Amino acid sequence: MEVLQQALSSRGLAVVPIPGKGRGLVTTKDFSPGDVIFYQEPYASTPSKLLGGSVCDGCFGSSNLRKCSGCRIAWYCGNVCQRSEWKVHQLECQALAGLSEDRRKMLTPSIRLVVKLLLRRKLQDEQVIPTTPTDNYDLVNALVSHISDIDENQLVLYAQMANLVKLVVPYVEINLKEVSENFSKIACNAHTICDSELRPLGTGLYPVISTINHSCLPNSVLVFEGRVAVVRAMEPITEGIEVLISYIETAATTSTRQKDLKQYFFSCRCPRCTKSLDEDLRENAIMEGYRCMDKKCYGFLLHDTVKQTFICQQCGLPRDQEKTKKTANEIEKLLSKASTCYSSGNYSEACVLYKNIEQIQSKLCHPFSINLMRTHETLMKIFMELKDWRSSLTICQLTITVYQRVYPENHPMVGLQYYTCGKLEWLLELTDDALKSFTKATNILRITHGTNTPFMRELLNKLDEARAEAAYKYSAGQSSANKLL
Repeated sequence: MEVLQQALSSRGLAVVPIPGKGRGLVTTKDFSPGDVIFYQEPYASTPSKLLGGSVCDGCFGSSNLRKCSGCRIAWYCGNVCQRSEWKVHQLECQALAGLSEDRRKMLTPSIRLVVKLLLRRKLQDEQVIPTTPTDNYDLVNALVSHISDIDENQLVLYAQMANLVKLVVPYVEINLKEVSENFSKIACNAHTICDSELRPLGTGLYPVISTINHSCLPNSVLVFEGRVAVVRAMEPITEGIEVLISYIETAATTSTRQKDLKQYFFSCRCPRCTKSLDEDLRENAIMEGYRCMDKKCYGFLLHDTVKQTFICQQCGLPRDQEKTKKTANEIEKLLSKASTCYSSGNYSEACVLYKNIEQIQSKLCHPFSINLMRTHETLMKIFMELKDWRSSLTICQLTITVYQRVYPENHPMVGLQYYTCGKLEWLLELTDDALKSFTKATNILRITHGTNTPFMRELLNKLDEARAEAAYKYSAGQSSANKLL
């Protein structure tokens, strides 16, 4: 641990005990918005899909993929990635190639992740792969497993998975109890590796980054460049402040967030989770509740248990309880059918159903409702599949208003939505609007994503194009005006 502290010290960081949380990462210098606080390669990682070649095992890129001819499970984008992974994959490849068809079907991303973790430890113990203060199995050992908090059914499952690992790599000395604990550690310490647009690609274990605690009001954000995890400051962080990221989707009510955090075996005590009862009721009523019957009123409704009705807290108008619940049930049935159509790729029918749902929800839900927001997100994707850019743009603009309310100012979701808005405006030749959207997207995403990734270079190029086009149009307009004079 002392070696780790020395390595972190040079980066202006320290791992320290945090009351009520265990360990945490604290700054020993100031960080500005956009500063990289810490970055780390995974100790072990695996794509979400084992078959089909979704991403490269080495860099998590998706171009020019070729299947490993030995195991026929791993995929690589080229020789560079294959060579970089070969020391671990050579052992894994031999093990996977020797599996029967039935056992290959039992192979899951979690099992493969633990197999790669054990093989990396073996190679580091044999000094085939070097260790560093931030890359060694001792850091994995130090992670909390919460094994004593897990119910019996889950313990049995982990034991079965540990036995499967032993079947995959019988030549590796394995402690089944330790392997079971590793599965538990992965469940509450691993991170979902996402692309630059926050689409999930796989899972990785980052032992140092796992010391960073959660907050529903985080001061930092975790993004990925390939499979490298990068933590950046979203706001000014002064010396001595704990670095905090979010483990979950924070666009949710307190009760939903706490439920989502149960898998990590703690209850969040951040300011957002410990607000007053009145504030919590208001948040719940807005995010998951119903709108006032008066379309011009943006008040939130609370349930009157005496009158068995909903009452707007701003104007006092009632909303019939039975009719409201009946409409909500109707929406649930429609959502089930619409989701099936969307999943099966029947976008035309899904579009009709989701438009119907959106119309009903708009009359029932508060304008800042999370349920309405999710419907808008899906509807926007459907319009884009159907290449209906105008309708996509309209929905995208609606979601931005809600995103600005439910996410922090510099949250990547807000920046990405502005970027999508800008691309749609550019397609529709709305140059001035596209310039504004690209500018807003850049202001946020340069903080969360930096400026050196291919994703950000593409955004910056689009911003330059929009600026040049806007300047040309302005110049052409001025020239025409002068001629008229």
